[in-house]
Amino acid sequence: MLAIDGMVTAYGSVEVLHSVSLAAKAGEITCVMGRNGVGKTTLLRSIMGQLRTKAGSVRLKDQDLSRAPAHLRARAGIALVPQGREIFPKLTVRENLEIAFSARGSIDQAAVEAGMTMFPILKEFAKRNGGDLSGGQQQQLAIARALVGKPSVLLLDEPTEGIQPNIIEEIGRVLQRLAGEGMAIVLVEQYLEFVKAIGHRFAIMDRGAIVAEGGTDGLTPEVVGKWLSV
Repeated sequence: MLAIDGMVTAYGSVEVLHSVSLAAKAGEITCVMGRNGVGKTTLLRSIMGQLRTKAGSVRLKDQDLSRAPAHLRARAGIALVPQGREIFPKLTVRENLEIAFSARGSIDQAAVEAGMTMFPILKEFAKRNGGDLSGGQQQQLAIARALVGKPSVLLLDEPTEGIQPNIIEEIGRVLQRLAGEGMAIVLVEQYLEFVKAIGHRFAIMDRGAIVAEGGTDGLTPEVVGKWLSV
């Protein structure tokens, strides 16, 4: 579904991603892991086209998106749920979902309703401002907003950070359901038990490169101790 090959990204003269290659298959949750500051968020933003890459390719199915700007990658089927959620606190839940269609000229109300159905609390709080939601509810809103565009690839940057356990479980069920329906999911996550519970494959980053990868059953104590323990 999504293939990254030889990606190099730099901030000015400082190279942050060093020839990163990653494949995310339809129907699978691919978990990108690593200590803080190793390039995980930079990888997602580079895939989304928010950061310009110096080298490498990004392919979605048969499309080469390597030079495409972010809005064209979104139209092609890639959606990003950023770290920090970035919802609009002064807009209602419904308006936060509708704004996803601002560049299209018309709002798909059926998609908005489907987004709120994904997380029932959003339908209940449809008229409540986003800033009045709990952190976990805001995370659900951010995921729903990404989904209303009906992407084929969903990128998530640490969706469990600061979230209560019951909402983490609900988010996990939704991601498993989406994967079961054929979506390719790339999940940046440090919560090891969450990765083991819902992930299919893992890729561990260190110093801007992928240093270990495989099925999540390969996240042995030795691998965790070498690359993830602080």
